Formats: sequence, structure tokens, C-alpha cells
Amino acid sequence: MKRIAIIGGTGSQVLLKGRRPTALPLTEGRWGRASAELLRWEQGALEVVFLARHGGNGGIAPHRVNYRANIDALREVAPQAVIAVNAVGGITSAARPGRIVLPDQLIDYTWGRDHTFFDGEAAPLRHVEFDPPFGPVRQQLAAAASSAGVDVLTRGTYGCTQGPRLETAAEIDRLALDGCDVVGMTGMPEAALAREAGLDYAICALVVNPAAGRLSGNGSIHAEISRHLDIAGAGLQRLLGAFCSEF
Repeated sequence: MKRIAIIGGTGSQVLLKGRRPTALPLTEGRWGRASAELLRWEQGALEVVFLARHGGNGGIAPHRVNYRANIDALREVAPQAVIAVNAVGGITSAARPGRIVLPDQLIDYTWGRDHTFFDGEAAPLRHVEFDPPFGPVRQQLAAAASSAGVDVLTRGTYGCTQGPRLETAAEIDRLALDGCDVVGMTGMPEAALAREAGLDYAICALVVNPAAGRLSGNGSIHAEISRHLDIAGAGLQRLLGAFCSEF
């Protein structure tokens, strides 16, 4: 049976609705303890393994996630593909709230995170090719979105900031000048570690709010997140349902 893994962030709990997954024991490995126990269920002809990036109660901040432990835990179960679900802010007009973006590039603005397995101390130094940063599963997600009729932007650049605070309008203007379409806090070092681990990895970004300075009027970004999370989550369910049928 083929196996895929889903790393879930904000908005991804909808994928567990109505399911009774089996919990795999949470153990502490070489890189520490993963954010949460792995949850397993079967969907069609696939086995799905789910990991809550921010922990079972969602309380782990983006810069405190043990990305190395998470990716190592998934490497142990050897999935054929890893789909990361990330809630993001939209910068460009094409990355509008409620839409799903499948980035094909990223820029890392984070700092101080344990970002590699091969640092010359914990493991021998090794330089890993990282362009393009996402694997073939990204194209398979795009094909599944097309067959399911889900409104998806099939390319774009993900800018990863430190968090947990949101960005200023000036910072978003800078990201826009750099070519970023969406902004999030968890794409790195997760994507790079997945590459080092030899995993076929792609980001499925849910645009849940306009980024700072892009919100019209005096509305609250948090209100926008609440308003658009359900829309994006429904699209995510349809997309992944089609993906599981076609993978």
C-alpha cells in the first residue's frame, strides 16, 4: 500500500473530521521529540500519516517547532510523498484569500532555527542541492486540483518569516519586491530538511488573509483569517480527496 504524509498547520484539522485515526507511539529520536504523535488512517488505496506541526493543542510557536525531529519521524515511516499544509498571507493579487497556492519557489527570512541535519557536528557536513525546492508531488497536487475543480494558483514564491508576530506593511512591501506571492512562518527549514531526508515534499498553502498593508479598510487580519479559513479548508479537503484517488 502506498503511503503519504501530511504535515498539518493552521486549518488542517479539518482533515481529521469524521475520522478515527490510529495513533503511532511518540518516541524521542536522535533529534529530539516530534511535535505530536503520528496519526494514521486509510483513504482509498492509500495509507495517510498525519503530523500536527504545532503540536496536538496547536501551542508550539513557528520558531520553536522541532523541524528536524518532525522530518526524521516522517522519514522513519518512509512515505512516497509529503504534503505540507501551511496557512499564509496573500501578497500578490493572484494569491487572494480563500485560494490555495502550490509554490514552486521560496525565500527564507528566518534565523536561529536548527535548519540542517548535516551541520558537521551532529552529522558530517554535506551540501545538498535545493533547487527546485519542491518535488514532483507538487505537479501531482496541481493535477488533482484541476480534476477536482479547486481554485489553485499552481506556482508562486513563498516567503518564510520568523514569527510568531505578523509582518509590518513595510516588510511585506520588501517581500513583494523580492518576488514573494505569499508569506508564512513554517515553510523553512521544513522544506530543506525534507530534501536532505530524501522526501518528495511540496507545500499546499492556504491563503487565509491579505498580508499587512494589503487589507482594505480598517478590518482585522484575524477576522479575515477566521472568514477565509473555512473556504480554503473546504478546497483543501476536495484537493486531497482527488489526490488520494489519483496518486
